[in-house]
Amino acid sequence: MTLAELEKIRGQEGVEAKYSDGNAYLSVFRFDDDMIVTPLLTHHIGHDAPALHLRRHQSDGMFDRFAAHVEELWNRGTPVWEGERHG
Repeated sequence: MTLAELEKIRGQEGVEAKYSDGNAYLSVFRFDDDMIVTPLLTHHIGHDAPALHLRRHQSDGMFDRFAAHVEELWNRGTPVWEGERHG
């Protein structure tokens, strides 16, 4: 479902998506100092999971901790759209 929605905005500047080999158990959408985190819960499919809206207000807070986790997964990920390589 997420990939179908991302495909609609694929050509927009700054839109990137990667697959991760790691166990993320969440979806994360980051926009500068805002982040939507959707943790995957047992016995619930993606659209039934809660969506948390995080804003960066301090160093080493919840936002920074999720950002560091996602950055590690991102750096090891592979682009969703074949032939596209982003940093």
